[in-house]
Amino acid sequence: MNPKIQAIDCVVNPITPEIMRLRPAWSKAFWHGKIGRDASISEGLDLPAMLALMDSAGIERSLLVATKTGQLGLPGSWHLPYEIVARAVQQYPNRFSALAGLDPTEGMAGVRAFERAVREDGFVGAHFYPHWFELAPDHARWYPFYAKCVELDVPVQLQVGQSLVYDPARRLRSVGRPISLDNVACDFPELKLVGIHVGIPWTDEMIAMAWKHPNVYIGCDAHSPRYWPASFVQYINSYGQNKVLFGTDYPVLDFERTRTEIEALGLKPEVLVKLLRENARALYKLP
Repeated sequence: MNPKIQAIDCVVNPITPEIMRLRPAWSKAFWHGKIGRDASISEGLDLPAMLALMDSAGIERSLLVATKTGQLGLPGSWHLPYEIVARAVQQYPNRFSALAGLDPTEGMAGVRAFERAVREDGFVGAHFYPHWFELAPDHARWYPFYAKCVELDVPVQLQVGQSLVYDPARRLRSVGRPISLDNVACDFPELKLVGIHVGIPWTDEMIAMAWKHPNVYIGCDAHSPRYWPASFVQYINSYGQNKVLFGTDYPVLDFERTRTEIEALGLKPEVLVKLLRENARALYKLP
């Protein structure tokens, strides 16, 4: 690991004991069964323990997601209140920043809550999962949130690629094809769009969107770097070096293992520092 590069992780799910008590049962089963994470995370990890893991992996700052997975009241859906993540940032402002989860079914009430999170609590961007609402990124119900992101001058990150089976009682369609970002980027050329989760299995489609549009970026989280498609590694190491942001989607991926695998890819030194730190710092206007 290159100790000179202090990384910025753009996609992190806080899992304090308080938050784990709020999460639905499917999340633990998904992390252990599908993802293969150790069962030790089931009871949660307090913030000092998370910071110790970040320190070990050379991660200076994490962007914590106040996630909104689906419309409340439907099977498997849950929301992490903004105020819980805001408290974490207030406690460790030099180590954490916050992203506001979006729920399109909340309409303008959700837009106003998102605006307050940015203006009053210092959230640095938005985050959402298209599949949890079965609404593609270019669906009209997302557009008020996009307009507000432009007004506030903050990025929005969203999962692209396939969805998995999270709660067996509610199987979700894969509506996040990267090509759907084409419509959004054309309609909102000022909107900073980050397609997270690499875009697998449509990674080349995601690369095409980031190549076409100056305002489209790629988050490399949630998929182990050792299994990244060769075209994606080549894109990072060449003409896409300014367009990809480091992330883990912790606890989906382990901080230290992810960073170790990235540094084993043999990226150019100037590319590695952009991927791990500088692209995120510039896009999210971080100190």
